[in-house]
Amino acid sequence: MGNYRRVRVGIVGASGYGGVQLVRLLIDHPDVEVVYMGGDSTTGKKFADIYPHLAHAINLTVEKVDPEVIAERCEVVFLSVPNGLACQMAPILLAKGCKVLDLSADYRFTNLSTYSAWYGKERSDNETASKAVYGLPELYRERIAEAQLVGCPGCYPTASLLALSPLLKQGLIVPETAIIDAKSGTSGGGREAKVNMLLAEADNSIAAYAVAKHRHTPEIEQICSELAGHEVTVQFTPHLVPMVRGILSTVYANLRDPGLVRDDLITIYRAFYRNSPWIKICDADTYPQTKWACGSNLCYIGIEVDTRTGRIIVMSVIDNLIKGQAGQAVQCMNLMMGWDETLGLPKLGFYP
Repeated sequence: MGNYRRVRVGIVGASGYGGVQLVRLLIDHPDVEVVYMGGDSTTGKKFADIYPHLAHAINLTVEKVDPEVIAERCEVVFLSVPNGLACQMAPILLAKGCKVLDLSADYRFTNLSTYSAWYGKERSDNETASKAVYGLPELYRERIAEAQLVGCPGCYPTASLLALSPLLKQGLIVPETAIIDAKSGTSGGGREAKVNMLLAEADNSIAAYAVAKHRHTPEIEQICSELAGHEVTVQFTPHLVPMVRGILSTVYANLRDPGLVRDDLITIYRAFYRNSPWIKICDADTYPQTKWACGSNLCYIGIEVDTRTGRIIVMSVIDNLIKGQAGQAVQCMNLMMGWDETLGLPKLGFYP
């Protein structure tokens, strides 16, 4: 007991919504200590001035982002930064021996030309990117445990892929028929001021956006293709709903075997996720609500089969800031460090 030492952790981009979730989770984590917070627009500010409700819990100042300094001080680094910045820092941090978890899109793609096409940034860090592991533990637990660099999935892909994975892995659907209808709360757009996120704009309204061109589409298709064993395209349409937290992803697809009924699929899903503590498969006739997952790292999945059309309907809900962002990153860190993947993460949501 006398030799016990907590792992030193740093957060770059601590002042955003993803960053403050990381702070909250890591403060309660028994095996880590937050020793560094970095940011550009908030450099020099006390974190307690940015988030006064955490003044009693953490006494750190946001520092200039310097990968050399970060590497000297930290063993694990979370990069909660805009797309295109993590790829500038990660190679330096990795060379210094840090474990890196990227919450942006920079290290989610096996093919950097796909990243460049959708995110408009040319990359030259192919060697680093080739070592990255996609951070969805329910699919890649063993790879994450061996990784030094993890590209944590986006919130929409997390909810959608958890709904689709058993169907694709076991060949239960015609992959090309998959349609994803997803809805997110406003916190998914980050903390930066945006007109469409104003209360007067977003309240009492619901609207689709980035139709047929959302950046999470190729990320979803990459994993779907790997699971199916051939290239797969999906139809993905996101919507903004007037709530703060949560994602509901409703997936439709044609079943290969029209004889499969709902109870069969529930049994298949429970077997597929039997070793996944954060996935909860709902009973028959129970359809999940975003409020159930709010504040937790849980994903609730409900299943229905329409025997009239031969389609399966899968409903997946998560908290976009926890399982869809910071919580999943902490879950990945636990695996990278050889700890129980549930360590330090909230097992129950806020309700009502």
